Amino acid sequence: MTDAVLYEVQGKIAYITLNRPDARNAVNGDVAQAMESAIDQMENDPSVWVGILRANTAGQERPVFCAGADLKAINSGQAGALNTAKGGFGGFVYRERKKPIIAAVDGLATAGGCELVLACDMLVATTRSAFGLAEVMRNLIAGAGGLFRMPRAIGKNAAMEVILTGQPLPAQRAYDLGMVNHLVEPGKAEEAALALAERICLAAPLAVWASRKIVLAAAYESDQVLIDMTNKEFGGILASEDTKEGLTAFIEKRPPNWQGR
Repeated sequence: MTDAVLYEVQGKIAYITLNRPDARNAVNGDVAQAMESAIDQMENDPSVWVGILRANTAGQERPVFCAGADLKAINSGQAGALNTAKGGFGGFVYRERKKPIIAAVDGLATAGGCELVLACDMLVATTRSAFGLAEVMRNLIAGAGGLFRMPRAIGKNAAMEVILTGQPLPAQRAYDLGMVNHLVEPGKAEEAALALAERICLAAPLAVWASRKIVLAAAYESDQVLIDMTNKEFGGILASEDTKEGLTAFIEKRPPNWQGR
């Protein structure tokens, strides 16, 4: 993995850090490949239950979580390198995975940067953050999931305004519309994301991952399909060692020791 994206594990939580502050954390080929590698590591490590996506904004006058695609890379003929086979844009936006990822945003996430955020499962943002899909101002469209994920996050009418005007959505407005889980003061996004991740880690990981899968499917599947999915996941959970541990811990009046199996 290159230094364009940093990966580290603390306890049950993986930190994935966009690390191109001098380029406003724009996505180039190195970022895409490193992001895909980071997700591979997170998904394959049984000791990791939750991920946090954050950005290094050191030295920036106005913090930018991610400015989207690196236009210099595109102009030099490297547009294809910004996508990977498994993850699509940035090695991430279309990546299938089972573990939840929380975006910790303190600054502007625009264009493809906003689409990275929308591909996460939860969002913690500071009051100085904003989220934009400004592609229409360049005769482009948001091509990495923003056109269908933004309406899911904030509703059709609000999304139409954000997308058709190209104007950034302030964090407070995003919070009011339900896109942001927790709105915090500048500099506090990572702290709040960690607190959220730690609360998730108190729950049984198998149940968390199965529940996430069905919640995501609820956006496009029929009730009957969702019922079938729920029954299948429920059966698998009941047969797990963690279910036995959960029941035993309840009877013995002690915290459960989840193993993820």
